Amino acid sequence: MKPWLKWSIVTVVVGSVAFVLTPLWPVPPTAPQPPSALFPFFILLAFVESVSFGLGVAFLIFGRGLLGRLGRSPRLTTAAYLAVAFLLVNWWPHDNLHRMTSGDWARLVLVEYGFHLPLMVAGAVLAWFFASLASPQSARQPSASPPVKAAGLNEISG
Repeated sequence: MKPWLKWSIVTVVVGSVAFVLTPLWPVPPTAPQPPSALFPFFILLAFVESVSFGLGVAFLIFGRGLLGRLGRSPRLTTAAYLAVAFLLVNWWPHDNLHRMTSGDWARLVLVEYGFHLPLMVAGAVLAWFFASLASPQSARQPSASPPVKAAGLNEISG
């Protein structure tokens, strides 16, 4: 099976399951409801977040090897791998936890810190990772792994 098809299958299956499960997150009866005219926009957002969640799971399954071939230190590579995964998977639980707080500021601040700070760290890790790719002095000695074609994108596109 072509790699892009594996990624697509995992993304669609996991994203579909996440989208179907979205209404099952418990929402307190006191939670504010959006106006009916805006409701379709929230449904679209829930769909996009679910697809992003599915892509994040696909990246967790298939993405580590792609990053590993770029020749950075194992620690930095693992940090970048986890950062990309978090950037993709966080939106679905994040938005659903927002709905569950129902205006309780103490719970909302926990959700905000629990998601926003790691997003900032993930961005910093990826900036460091990509800056290291642009700096040939910081590259590790070539390993026995095969050369990377188009930064590993040929692996995805098959």
